[in-house]
Amino acid sequence: MNSSQSLYSSEHWSSAADPDLAVTTRGAVPPADVTRAVRAIGRVLRRHHLDVPARVRVTAPADGEEPTVVQANVRLHDTPTRVQVTGPRGFAVTFAVERLDRQLSRLVANQSRAWPDPARPPLAKVTEQRPIIRRKYCELLTGTPAEATAVMDAMDYDAYLFTDAETGEDAIVQWADPFGVRLVRQRTTTAPAEGTQRPLSVNSLPMTVHSEPSPLLGESEAATALCRGGLPFLFFTDRETGRGQLLYRRYDGDLTIVTPSETA
Repeated sequence: MNSSQSLYSSEHWSSAADPDLAVTTRGAVPPADVTRAVRAIGRVLRRHHLDVPARVRVTAPADGEEPTVVQANVRLHDTPTRVQVTGPRGFAVTFAVERLDRQLSRLVANQSRAWPDPARPPLAKVTEQRPIIRRKYCELLTGTPAEATAVMDAMDYDAYLFTDAETGEDAIVQWADPFGVRLVRQRTTTAPAEGTQRPLSVNSLPMTVHSEPSPLLGESEAATALCRGGLPFLFFTDRETGRGQLLYRRYDGDLTIVTPSETA
């Protein structure tokens, strides 16, 4: 690979041994990292007896001192599964392979992700307002907090936007300190009907309900609140559409917004 390639260009790699395992690189990713990803992830899939396609993306920053980002997507039977980690150049792929191996073992055993998660500290820091450079339109799951948490866990998200089946409101589940899951809905702050036990639980984890409704904001206001508040993400009700939006900080410091596809 040409080490001078732009951060915003990409190359696609696969091998004859694992034709359904494709690695996409962005930036000056060393060829050794590509080889390591193909071989190691192939071994993980075979160890878990999975004959499924895998998609891996390795992003090397322009600044060599910044961490490399690695994301791997596979399917565990009928469940889409993803891991995303960062690490120093030369080590990030190894970290991702180890996390994928643990993720698949957990899901097979029906175990939830450990929290707090030292391998994935939140991207929480006070900054100047950063731009929203990506918009994801998603068809939201309509379901229970337990169902939403299962998706969040399998996809290695820190927060997940869905529509709460009980109230009809957009909502998020998020990993919350000191441990467990927090439910935040647009307006309703009472416990879900399914949670008749105290404390509430979801997927064998304690669950709390946020005591305040989501703020009513425009996108620029939300970006300001996230950056100046040093937040990793922000769930808010969009002032124009009335729908829930999830704004989050990317590893490069810029922002992505997740919005229901019905607003497109």
